[in-house]
Amino acid sequence: MIDSRTDMNLLEDNCSRLRAVNLRPTKQRLALADLLFAKGDRHVSAENLFEEAKQAGVAISLATVYNTLHQFTESKLLKAIAIDSNRTYFDTNVGDHNHFYIEGTDELIDMPECEIRIENLPSPPEGMEISGMDIVVRIRPSRKS
Repeated sequence: MIDSRTDMNLLEDNCSRLRAVNLRPTKQRLALADLLFAKGDRHVSAENLFEEAKQAGVAISLATVYNTLHQFTESKLLKAIAIDSNRTYFDTNVGDHNHFYIEGTDELIDMPECEIRIENLPSPPEGMEISGMDIVVRIRPSRKS
C-alpha cells in the first residue's frame, strides 16, 4: 500500500509535470497522470486506461481519456504508437526506442536496445527533413511443424 506521503509526492510531481508543459493540473488530468506515471514505463491504450480509471474509482468518460492522452502526447509527456488504423498505444517512455507488437495478445513491448540499420532510405521531399522513425515489429508465437 502506498502511504499518504508517497501519494502527496506523486501528486506534487504530476502537478509539476503538467505545469511544465503548460497544462492545467485538473482533477481528471492528475488522476490519469497518476495511473500513467506511477508504474514506470508502460504502454496503454485509451480503453485500458479507461478501465484502470474506473477500477480506481475515477469518474471520467472514455472521450475525456482520449482527449487527455492526446493532450499529453502533444505536450511530449507521452508518445503515440499507431499499430493500425484502429489501435494506438501511448508510451510513457518518450525516448527513442522501438517495439515488438505481439499479435493475438495485442501486447506492445519495448525492443531490447540494438542497432537497427535502414538501408536505402529514400530522401524526403524538397523542403522536408526526417524527424524520426518508429519501428514496430509484429511477432507471434512460432508455429511448430
